[in-house]
Amino acid sequence: MGTTLSGKAQIDYPCIWQYKLIGMDRQAVQAAAAACLGDAPYSLSDSHCSGGGKYLSLNLEVSVDNEEQRIGLYHALAGHPAVRMVL
Repeated sequence: MGTTLSGKAQIDYPCIWQYKLIGMDRQAVQAAAAACLGDAPYSLSDSHCSGGGKYLSLNLEVSVDNEEQRIGLYHALAGHPAVRMVL
């Protein structure tokens, strides 16, 4: 990944992209990832749990072929009711 003259990051596709999924229930967030990704291979790993234990975050790694797919997946994950935030 580099930068262009405009300062926007240049991403070379296809590539492995990582999203951080934040939610309240591990199984529900895992199900959200599975629903949004369908048959695409991905990995999901624990990241962090809030001090009070209310929120947790999981790292999602998936191969994306282009910017449209990367952004579309972001919106699908962010729009899922089990996912509070996607970073």
